[in-house]
Amino acid sequence: MGKKSKKVRIFSALEVANICGVVNQTAINWVKNGHLKAFTTPGGQYRIYAEDFVVFLTERGMRIPAELAGFIPLRSEKKILIIDDDKDLNDVLHDYFLKKLSEFSIFQAFDGFEAGKVLQAEKPDIVILDIDLPGIDGHTLCSRIKADKDLGTPTIISISGLNDSIEEEKILSEGADAFFPKPLNFEKVIDAIMKLQTIEL
Repeated sequence: MGKKSKKVRIFSALEVANICGVVNQTAINWVKNGHLKAFTTPGGQYRIYAEDFVVFLTERGMRIPAELAGFIPLRSEKKILIIDDDKDLNDVLHDYFLKKLSEFSIFQAFDGFEAGKVLQAEKPDIVILDIDLPGIDGHTLCSRIKADKDLGTPTIISISGLNDSIEEEKILSEGADAFFPKPLNFEKVIDAIMKLQTIEL
């Protein structure tokens, strides 16, 4: 008995336009400008796979029609990125999260520049962000994360060796979701991760 073939749904540019409530030329321009992934038929017509159409709609916060519900990709396991130049603490947090948060993949960065690369590559759900980083500091990085729509809406838990109310107020005003002074209470950090992720879901 042969394998069950995977469901395939392909849309024309006109169908995309009708679903999005725009004229056909607008959908064609989306394709031409690289916003909407498509392929070309031998006759020169654009065709769009349902999966690519879903990605396009999702990235722009547009409603996904019922007929496309089956093409919404399942969310992969969640990701945490630890950004701290203190290698010992970074490693300890990494190992602790691996034991306590088995549903998460854990990534590490040791300065702001390295963090930028990992953020773009992995798009983590949670960012543990040390404020006192070399190069790009935590304040700058926090603002950039919140401003970059390509990263989604990661939860930012800021940490600092400066137990300073002014420092805490500043980072929270820049978009961080929580602040913890060092030395860290690991259990409280875990509690914050679970609480904030529950709110996000």
